[in-house]
Amino acid sequence: MKWEQSHTWVVCARYGLVVLLTLAAIQNGASSAGGRYVAVHSAVALACGVALLLRGAWWLAPALTTMAAGVWGWPMLPLFLLALFDLAARRHTWAAVCCSAVALTGNAVLHPPVSLWSPQPYGSALFLLLAVVAGLWMGNRRRLVEALNDQVEHLRTERKLREQAARMAERSAIAAEMHDVLAHRLSLIALHTGVLATRKDTLPDAVVERLSLLRTASTDALTDLRDVLGALRTDSSPDTDQPAPAPALRDVEEMIGHARAAGQAIDTTVEGSPEQAPAAHQLAVYRLVQEALTNARKHAPDAPVRVRIDYGPPTTLLEVTNPPGTKIHGAQAVPSGFGLIGLRERVEALGGHLNAGPGGAGTWRLAARIPHPASEQNGPRT
Repeated sequence: MKWEQSHTWVVCARYGLVVLLTLAAIQNGASSAGGRYVAVHSAVALACGVALLLRGAWWLAPALTTMAAGVWGWPMLPLFLLALFDLAARRHTWAAVCCSAVALTGNAVLHPPVSLWSPQPYGSALFLLLAVVAGLWMGNRRRLVEALNDQVEHLRTERKLREQAARMAERSAIAAEMHDVLAHRLSLIALHTGVLATRKDTLPDAVVERLSLLRTASTDALTDLRDVLGALRTDSSPDTDQPAPAPALRDVEEMIGHARAAGQAIDTTVEGSPEQAPAAHQLAVYRLVQEALTNARKHAPDAPVRVRIDYGPPTTLLEVTNPPGTKIHGAQAVPSGFGLIGLRERVEALGGHLNAGPGGAGTWRLAARIPHPASEQNGPRT
């Protein structure tokens, strides 16, 4: 049930309770007054019921019910108890105690026909105490539930913000890496067209014109690319203004070699050559293997890791598996941070999908499938 629906039911239940207690007060007052319903006590009971339904002035209902209970005694007790309950729920405990004392004092002075001090099968003081205690309990419970709901909502919002920050950081890293890769290739285009343009005496005029246009376009594209994405490579450290090192096409085998030198057992199977895959795929494979090996060292440091890479085409495939470790007892092999969220964002941006989770026999498996662009599947790479 949603909170709005629950709140509606609580309001309706309170309205019904107030109406029922008001009718009971009128009935009790008429019984003690010889069966006369049209009397001052009936009007006062109605006024107390209306005051209990008003949510603005919290003091109005306690004041009216205290006066009514002090003057007429037991017939007004149900409405008085509800007013005491509301005071205690709002943490006005001293006000509830003072109202109880005033009502009991009024009965002792005025001596109504059915006084709160009159002997009854159950004592009036016990009713007053129960109303205050029940109100305190209900108010504390309501505040506790509201605090827990606020805390859960805060944690949910914080997790969403962390996931969003992880995605944005990965997008920035992708943009920065592709900036360097594309800048390198555009520079090559500009360089070769410039070399060809120096031999324009031996080339037709149309070819020279096209070469000049191609060189100008590549140079302008390189400038625009650096202007738009160059800021993403700025180091976020506040104590330095130097740009961060430019990412490059790093060697997966070299990274795996460093992990082996650190004592990690890794079995590697590589099919195809990295040059068969686009540069973005090579960067993604490097980051995926790096994250998988890091998680394996963190959660299963003594377990052997199996890495399988297939550069394709038509698809770049990656699978990293490791059995549960024996050095960490009772630990569950799950990622503790948001690294996989950023990697999933990277893989999905390339048109692929990433699966990470428990496999058979308690193993942990990370698998990615990234299809090559259609233009590269239809013909050989040059």
